[in-house]
Amino acid sequence: MKRLFVGIWLLFLLFDQQTVLASIKPDSVYLFSYTTTKNGHRNGLHFAWSNNRSTWFMIGNEYGFLKSDYGRWGAEKRMYKPFLLKSPDGDWHCIWSVNDRDNSFAITTSRDLINWKPQHYPKIINATNLLNPVLAHNRKTGEYTVSFASSNEKYLQLRSKDLKTYSDATAITRSQFIDPTVSIHIAGSPVNGQVHRVAWHTVDDLIKAYEHKQYQDQLNNESTAQDPHRFANLKEVNTTITLHPNRTKQISDMLVGVFFEDINYAADGGLYAELIQNRDFEYALSDKEGYDKTWTSKHSWLIKGDQTSFTVDSVNPLHVNNPHYAVLTVKQGETTLSNQGFDGITLKKGEKYNLSLFTKTLAGKVNRISARLVANDGKILAQAILKLGHTNWKQVNASLLPNDNANNASLELTPMGNGTLAMDMISLFPTNTFKDRKNGLRADLAQTVAAINPRFVRFPGGCVAHGDGIHNIYRWKNTIGPLESRVPQRNLWGYHQTAGLGYFEYFQFCEDIGAAPLPVLAAGVPCQNSATGGAGQQGGIPMEEMGAYIQDIFDLIEWANGGVNTPWGKKRAEAGHPKPFNLKYIGIGNEDLISDIFKERFTLIFNAVRKKHPEITIIGTVGPFSEGSDYVAGWKLADQLEVPMVDEHYYQNTGWFIHNQDYYDRYDRSKSKVYLGEYAAFLPGRPNNIETALCEALYLTALERNGDIVHMSSYAPMLAKEGHTQWNPNLIYFNNSEVKPTTGYQVQKLYGQNAGTTYIDASITVSSNQNAVKNRIAHSFVVDPFTKDLIVKLVNLLPIAVNSKIDLNGILPTSVKAVKTTLTGNAADKNVEPLYADQVVSEKFDLQLAAYSFTIIRIKTQKE
Repeated sequence: MKRLFVGIWLLFLLFDQQTVLASIKPDSVYLFSYTTTKNGHRNGLHFAWSNNRSTWFMIGNEYGFLKSDYGRWGAEKRMYKPFLLKSPDGDWHCIWSVNDRDNSFAITTSRDLINWKPQHYPKIINATNLLNPVLAHNRKTGEYTVSFASSNEKYLQLRSKDLKTYSDATAITRSQFIDPTVSIHIAGSPVNGQVHRVAWHTVDDLIKAYEHKQYQDQLNNESTAQDPHRFANLKEVNTTITLHPNRTKQISDMLVGVFFEDINYAADGGLYAELIQNRDFEYALSDKEGYDKTWTSKHSWLIKGDQTSFTVDSVNPLHVNNPHYAVLTVKQGETTLSNQGFDGITLKKGEKYNLSLFTKTLAGKVNRISARLVANDGKILAQAILKLGHTNWKQVNASLLPNDNANNASLELTPMGNGTLAMDMISLFPTNTFKDRKNGLRADLAQTVAAINPRFVRFPGGCVAHGDGIHNIYRWKNTIGPLESRVPQRNLWGYHQTAGLGYFEYFQFCEDIGAAPLPVLAAGVPCQNSATGGAGQQGGIPMEEMGAYIQDIFDLIEWANGGVNTPWGKKRAEAGHPKPFNLKYIGIGNEDLISDIFKERFTLIFNAVRKKHPEITIIGTVGPFSEGSDYVAGWKLADQLEVPMVDEHYYQNTGWFIHNQDYYDRYDRSKSKVYLGEYAAFLPGRPNNIETALCEALYLTALERNGDIVHMSSYAPMLAKEGHTQWNPNLIYFNNSEVKPTTGYQVQKLYGQNAGTTYIDASITVSSNQNAVKNRIAHSFVVDPFTKDLIVKLVNLLPIAVNSKIDLNGILPTSVKAVKTTLTGNAADKNVEPLYADQVVSEKFDLQLAAYSFTIIRIKTQKE
């Protein structure tokens, strides 16, 4: 009784203290909105508060409650002179200048200054640039005015009823440009911004939001580097895991797939087996935006010979889509045109290589050409003579058989005779491609992908799919047909796409490995991180052209699934594949800005495809992050349209995957299914090691548990050529002679090869009460639908071994020999491979999970 009295008294004191604290808080305070020049104007919108307008308190040092998403990463994403206004309906509107060049400004809206809607970037036709924006609202007319300073000391003003559509800019005088921005000192430094009178709860909510974000960041930044301190007193961990065979659910049979994007030279010079670089003479300065002055139509080609000239022409080309070709004029002596491919040509002794090129004689008598494969030391490895003499474009071919291995060989072409010769589409292809396909894929690299046993292949990307500006949107029709008729273009990642690896090759690869094709097409808008057309924010395909764009999507479905008697099905058959490809999924959009421009075009595409092809599952997009304005707006649009599946993307620090294993447990099962299209665990320096791989393995147990809502997942990016990476980490690294799967690859392969469609619930007890310990032990139990094997997956992300007692609870009446697979090592270890061993299991058995390990036990439950 005495203890009860003391407890009540303490509660009374606590309640009384809270009442006193609440009573001394001010009803309202001043809120100051501003930004600084730090980090190149990229730190976003800041807040400070005061109750007397003289002493100001920052809400987080340089913490950005709102950041600009305008333009390309690294070059843009800047916020200049933000102006914040609260409208009569209670909404806060923030506008800012994006740079000093574009005739656009940024604007977004929030109800609470914490959660912001997707940003818009209105483009004002009759303005040069838009600086120092000021937003005002006329209560009588209900109209907003947006005033700007512009270059040459001009002042402009726009009018709008809804802050979505705007009048043309009209000139105003300097005296009409009324700017209520003030200058104050915060932490001893002068800053400019606006002062607002707000209720205390507004500031209190901002403070709480900041503190919550700091707490989240602390969790997300957890890594094994802190484990010696975090688990200094952890001596032993014991767990008991009990299956509940009566609690099962069906999960997706498509859960693990692969994501292909032509980034890091993944296509040309990578998966695509072509060995000649710039075979089409279509390299252009614009591929690299003029930064590399050698990146011209002659790139990768060297000419030897004194009495000769090498030019590139475009008169009467091989094909209008491939307008440039080489012209060699030989006056006297030997002339050689050579190409070292992509970092040298790798050759294998005794394997055939197909040489092909289009030629025509323009003048003189060049009737033959000598083709040689030459080692770096000058040794001739193979040679052939090709007959020429034709004056119209004609393809000539030869088979070359190297007499030795080489890693840095080159192709040399020597015209025999004097005259002028035109050449184009000079190709050297191994006959040993994956599945021996003509114009196929590099065999060892493709086989490494196939070994994952992916249920689907997403292509042609990510950002590549919607391109660097409208003109650069990936068009599937440009990538099929004869190679010389395909349309090459700049790759958004800063190099060249030949389109040799095109839609036919993607679909064929999917069929060859038993994976479903998942093409992703632009939603009528380019990448929001583009660099063209006002930093890429120029809007979308004109609405009057959207009908033709949608027809292209219809044509894709017919090309993939139509009979040979249909126009596009006939084209597929003519390419060598009369049988339909059985396309079931199409992605529309890729982590787009969910703007009104996007929503209008996506809705148009979605409704049209759903009506004409209800058999196709359309996958929408909800932005590039696991939270934020595009995520919220993307899901809202998906709910409104009843989109069957959405594509989520997020790259997170390792700690995020540890502390968000319940991310999908919270999802509403009545809404859209989820395709987790891009994800990876990050550490400083971006390694792919045991720690990142185990965090992904840990999270994949949660995806399996939520396989009733998560239908698909794919790590990204997949491929990266050493020395040519634009992004890290990646799943598979390679050079011309080696394929180097990462530890993360091993996790994907183990999940792909040990997939199930029935999930069995299980409960776990852990001897330690520390959440840090509990969060680092994960399990999943699934049943293979074909073999009926029970597949046990266990992850231990602790620095010590875990002693587990596993109770199968009636599933296994007798002891059997199972196969145990273990992936383990030190946290920083890279390129770790799994270990395989026999494991005797029974109804109840003990298992020790090694420190930092991923363990799979595959148990046969039926007699063979």
